[in-house]
Amino acid sequence: MIQQLINDERFTNIQKAQAGLTKLFQKASKSGTFYRVLKNDQPLGVLIPNSSWESLTEDLEALSSPNYLKRIAAARKSKKYFTLDQVKHELGI
Repeated sequence: MIQQLINDERFTNIQKAQAGLTKLFQKASKSGTFYRVLKNDQPLGVLIPNSSWESLTEDLEALSSPNYLKRIAAARKSKKYFTLDQVKHELGI
């Protein structure tokens, strides 16, 4: 399921983060969310579960590839489309 990143954001204050860091990571990982850590209502940083971090860095690496970006641009210009059933069949789903 694809969701906008903003829907996955939760907030916590620095005291709660310090007191229960492991619990926050477990909760975030289980729910597919991340936590923005605040101090006096000012953002300090973000707690992201490792699986989300790995996925994010993989996406950033792909988007930094000129070849990948060229292929995306070419695909967007193409008039060739595939039905959902064709894609599922190709992927073996």
